[in-house]
Amino acid sequence: MYILFSLLGLLAVGGILFISFAPQFGAAAQGQSLERIQKSPQYRDGKFHNTSPTPMMDESPLLDKVKIFAKFLGGVEGSSPTDPLPMATLTKEDFLSDTSTTPKITWFGHSAVLLELDGRRIFADPMLGQRASPVSFIGSKRFSDQLPIKIEDLPPLDVVLLSHDHYDHLDHGTIQKLKEKTKHFFVPLGVGAHLVKWGVAPEKITELDWWETASYEGIFLAAAPARHFSGRSLTDRDRTLWCSWVLKGTQHSIYFGGDSGYDTHFKQIGEKYGPFDLTLLECGQYNEAWKYIHMMPEQTAQAFLDLKGKVLMPTHWGAFSLALHHWKEPIERLIKAAARQNIPVATPIIGQRWQVGRELPARPWWQPLN
Repeated sequence: MYILFSLLGLLAVGGILFISFAPQFGAAAQGQSLERIQKSPQYRDGKFHNTSPTPMMDESPLLDKVKIFAKFLGGVEGSSPTDPLPMATLTKEDFLSDTSTTPKITWFGHSAVLLELDGRRIFADPMLGQRASPVSFIGSKRFSDQLPIKIEDLPPLDVVLLSHDHYDHLDHGTIQKLKEKTKHFFVPLGVGAHLVKWGVAPEKITELDWWETASYEGIFLAAAPARHFSGRSLTDRDRTLWCSWVLKGTQHSIYFGGDSGYDTHFKQIGEKYGPFDLTLLECGQYNEAWKYIHMMPEQTAQAFLDLKGKVLMPTHWGAFSLALHHWKEPIERLIKAAARQNIPVATPIIGQRWQVGRELPARPWWQPLN
C-alpha cells in the first residue's frame, strides 16, 4: 500500500508540474492586460461570464455526467469517417500569384479558415495540429493525416484571428510555425498571454473586449459576443474571454462565429453590423448535455437569419470528433434546416479555395463516404 500511494503521489506531482511548466498550456495575463480584464463588463468574481446564464455540463447531476463519460469511453459508431475525406491541394504560389481583391475562402477543416479580403490574408482559428489536445497521444485525432498545404509552405499572413483558447481552436504547435510569417494577431482579452509565452512579440498582439473595434491595413475588425467558455487546464476556466469576429473590407462583410451557443447576441450583431456577405457559423460537436455552449444545426440556421447573412458556410465539423454524434450528422441536419428557409449554404471540400459572390460550392461531397 505504501508503494502504491507513493506511486500515486508521484503521478499527481508529475501531473501538476507538467501542467505548470509545459508551454502548450499557455500563461495567465499580467500587467496592463490583466488590468483591462478586470475592468471588462464581462468580468466579475475572477472570471468572464456570458450575457445569459449558461449552465455547464459539470453542473449536471453526477449520474448524467457518468453516462456521458461512459459514452465517450465506449465510442460512437460513425463518429469518425472510415473513408478518406476529399481534399484539394494548395501551393504558396496559388496565393501569391493571385492579385485580385475578390474575397476568397479556404477551409482547412473544423473552424480553421483562411480568408482573403481586399488583398489581405486573414487566418481565423488556425488549428492545424493533428490532435485537439495538449499532448500528441491523447485526444481527438484529425480525420485527415495531411493538410491541403504544409504550415511551413503557407504564404505570409497579414492577420491571425483567434476566437478563444480551447485546443481545437488555438494550437501551440501551429502558432510556433505561424508566428514569424504573421504580421499581427487579434485575440479576445487574456489570450495574448498564451501567445507571448510562445514567442509572439507583444507589439504584434491586439486584445479586444466585446464590441471593441480595430483597423488593420484597411480592414475593419470588431470583437463581438459569443456564448461559450474558455480554459486550457483544470485551473483556468473562464480566465480569458471568448468572442466572434466581424470583418469589413471596402465592399464586403464577413462574420466569423467561432464557438457559441444560440442566444440574442446574433440578432444584436446583425442589427449593428449586418448584413454579411458570408457568415461562418459552427454546426457540429453539439449535445443536449452542453446545449448552451454549442448550437444544434437548426439553431445555426436561425443564427444565420438573425445575423442577416447572405451565404452560410458551416464550420466546426469535418476534422475532429468532439461529441457523440455521427460525423455526417451536423451537415445533414443543417442542409435540411437551411432548405426549409431557403438559406444558401457553401459546402467546399477541405482546401478548396472559392470566391464570395461567384458560384457557390454546394456539392454534397460527404454523402457517398462512410
